Amino acid sequence: MRFGAIIFDFDGVIADSEVPANRALAESLTAIGLPTSFDDALAHYYGHNWQEAQRRIEERLGGPLPEDFRETHRIRARAEFAKGFSPVAGAEMFLEATKGQTRAIASSSNPDYIRWSLDQFALGHHFGDHIYSADGMARGKPHPDIYLIAASGLGVPAGTCLAIEDSPTGAQAAVAAGMTVIGLCAAAHIADPAAHAESLRAVGVHHIAYDFTQAASYLAAP
Repeated sequence: MRFGAIIFDFDGVIADSEVPANRALAESLTAIGLPTSFDDALAHYYGHNWQEAQRRIEERLGGPLPEDFRETHRIRARAEFAKGFSPVAGAEMFLEATKGQTRAIASSSNPDYIRWSLDQFALGHHFGDHIYSADGMARGKPHPDIYLIAASGLGVPAGTCLAIEDSPTGAQAAVAAGMTVIGLCAAAHIADPAAHAESLRAVGVHHIAYDFTQAASYLAAP
């Protein structure tokens, strides 16, 4: 099936990064007196931009974060990523196989981090300037705004796009934007793929893929 564009979430779809990211966040929150496990971090903040994550953290903390929290957390996160992380298995093959297709990234993460990661993976050429971030936006995922911005930036109607998402929060945003959505259950943070697939189906994804080979099969369908 030919789409106007393929729009990818980043963490958990291109970068297998949710484990180090959420491990670092759990450590950063615990360090300021909000005991948080890795599973807690995933449950409360996974898929959201920093503005929404901060709102949720401060609600649980009962007050504002320290002024230097985000920068201190970035240092801890960079140390986690320095230990090594990789693309999601099959992502490179999928990008190469679909290189004739218009593509973009629509992520909740900081754009500098996205570009740095793409450079580490030597995958930046697949996206060029079409990296769209909800970081700093008042309405991040699950609102459709970042997906609509990405489609507009590519010059294609949102309804003609295929989105690939791993989080229910992000999938909900892509569904709300009117896109066909593949829920991808392939990254290391997904401990129970079957249960995760059900959470994705619950927000209206059109297809579930447990790896990129299965995702590619949906593109090949008539």
